[in-house]
Amino acid sequence: MNLNLNITIPATISGHIKLPSSKSISNRMLIINELAQGSIMLRNISNCDDTVVMQHALNHHSDITDIKAAGTSMRFLTAYFATSGRTTTLTGTQRMKQRPIHILVDALRSLGADIKYTEEEGFPPLHIKGRKLEGGEVSLPGNVSSQYISALLMVAPTLTRGLTLRLEGEVVSRPYINITLSLMRQFGIRIDEPDSNTFVVHPGNYTSGFYTIENDWSAASYWYELLSLAKDGSVELEGLFADSLQGDSCIQKLFEPLGVQTSFTDRGAVLTKTTATTDLYEADLTSCPDLAQTMVVTCCMKDIPFRFSGLQSLKIKETDRLLALRKELRKTGCVIEEQDGSILHWEGQTCAPEIIPSIKTYEDHRMAMCMAPCAIRYKPLFVREAHVVSKSYPTFWDDLKSVGAKIMAFR
Repeated sequence: MNLNLNITIPATISGHIKLPSSKSISNRMLIINELAQGSIMLRNISNCDDTVVMQHALNHHSDITDIKAAGTSMRFLTAYFATSGRTTTLTGTQRMKQRPIHILVDALRSLGADIKYTEEEGFPPLHIKGRKLEGGEVSLPGNVSSQYISALLMVAPTLTRGLTLRLEGEVVSRPYINITLSLMRQFGIRIDEPDSNTFVVHPGNYTSGFYTIENDWSAASYWYELLSLAKDGSVELEGLFADSLQGDSCIQKLFEPLGVQTSFTDRGAVLTKTTATTDLYEADLTSCPDLAQTMVVTCCMKDIPFRFSGLQSLKIKETDRLLALRKELRKTGCVIEEQDGSILHWEGQTCAPEIIPSIKTYEDHRMAMCMAPCAIRYKPLFVREAHVVSKSYPTFWDDLKSVGAKIMAFR
């Protein structure tokens, strides 16, 4: 059911928030646990949509496996099903059927996988007949989705000869690959890295054990944005720690020039409002593209010109995020520009804003959450199809209410 919201956020933000657990780590550990024959005891698994559909797909054998809008699940399950004894047709939403997967499929086919496209060539749905694969060597462009790379790495120990995976050119979203490598090593897999772009995964078995999944730094980014835009305040985010596997923990450094400082207690991170120290923000976000929307919207709302590069993967996410940001920020009076399909920049150009901006979310959870803090400046702000946050942060709107936001549903 569609949920449209009328939002007003106070100028001072103060509260204690229990963030959702990490979707990235949860989904990786579900695959690793399956490959370990269910011998890993997982604690604090995410309850977001993407993880729920992953659990359902792994636990329920069916001729058709519908992962809805879960891109991570599509990539990880493609590799998992191809190398297991399962036969199924893997499908999803209409948008999922527009998201390319041929690079991963080609790599798996080169290793002997039996995968056929049931509709358009190069795109889901996929009919997969799982079987034991020999393994060998595969090369991929380094600038593809890191989920393709992680999908191949996680199943690599099950291949008879293991896998040598070579990445060509610049590697994007490297922190997500590092998460995968770290988790695999923690559960007994031997991986050599003869150079920064080559991974040699030896055949072997994942070991049993216990694992507690940390909370989500990507979800934390919206609280950094809220505090940066607020006049004053502080927020404690439970379950975040300085020593994190997650690449998006870099948000704490990215927001220092935007007026948010981070300290840590034994319970989590404490965010405190300070004074912004920049009048022009330039950054390469290649390694943390999921933070791009947050950074762009924050700078626009603070009237700070910017140039953010490394955004090439945003065009094939839940929506074309570069286009969506340009369209929705124009409603707030900001005219931002796209360059080369990988850069967003703004020199302060403006247009007349909508009196009450009505934000579309494009079936993209991050569009809803990154635009919501604009309600500090625009009172009220309308967010349409706001239910999309359940993809990664199901309690987002309730958490906003807990710090004083007024949120009302409308038709």
